[in-house]
Amino acid sequence: MTTTQQPRPQAAAEVPAVPLTTEGYSVLHQMMRLRWAAWRAVSAADKKSILREASDALAQMETHSPGQSALFSLIGHKGDLMLIHFRNSFTDLNQAELQIANLRLSDYLEQTTSYLSIIELGLYESTLKIYRELMDQGIEPHSDQWKAEIECKLNRHKEAMHPRLFPQIPPNKYACFYPMDRRRGEAKNWYTLPLEERARQMNDHGMVGRRYAGEVKQIITGSIGFDDWEWGVDLFADDPLVFKKLIYEMRFDQVSAEYALFGQFYVGVRVPAAKLETLLGGQLPE
Repeated sequence: MTTTQQPRPQAAAEVPAVPLTTEGYSVLHQMMRLRWAAWRAVSAADKKSILREASDALAQMETHSPGQSALFSLIGHKGDLMLIHFRNSFTDLNQAELQIANLRLSDYLEQTTSYLSIIELGLYESTLKIYRELMDQGIEPHSDQWKAEIECKLNRHKEAMHPRLFPQIPPNKYACFYPMDRRRGEAKNWYTLPLEERARQMNDHGMVGRRYAGEVKQIITGSIGFDDWEWGVDLFADDPLVFKKLIYEMRFDQVSAEYALFGQFYVGVRVPAAKLETLLGGQLPE
């Protein structure tokens, strides 16, 4: 006697693990050390000419559109200058980099490090909503229809979030930049958590940042595949103490306490291009 084998029920499609993101300006940080001994040996007349050329170029980059650049005097041993460039593309960033390299001032500068990334908005809450809506409609994850629906929704989000994706560099007096990762060790691995749990933790994390909204401007950039860490964080404020308070408080939430790894921190004072001569004369501009 033969029996007919019943077909096995199809497992419900799983919610994809990767959260959606929207991207804006491409970003390059350049940290540089001035070779002070060589610079002091330059004649006063040559210094004046070199600084006029550099100030004029930086002034144009400060007002560049779309995207702009800003100069900071770094505090500590990690460098003397930090340049932050926002541009529409990596090609435009490379052009800004070449523009700096071709200044005569660059003969006296040594780049200590750099960081390449792109402004990113993570959409954890929206991701869950979008994925479930599409799956409820019977659309197969990762199918052509799925990809088209996702692209349409992301384009609408990008249009709505344009000011956050393509911002001006905040004019605040101080900047703090640091790269970071999410832990991928044996005991704790961010990337093996369910999307729903990651979304919950990121929402709690974001609530801390929102409490500092009037004191600090935060810009998050994604760097997976572009640089050695996964994200870069820029904080801008008129009182540097807020950097300590914000980052310290955030370390007590679950996502930071259990899963965050941090790179080196760079803190600098904003220097307008017109004040470059004062700065390299050994005096921080007022």
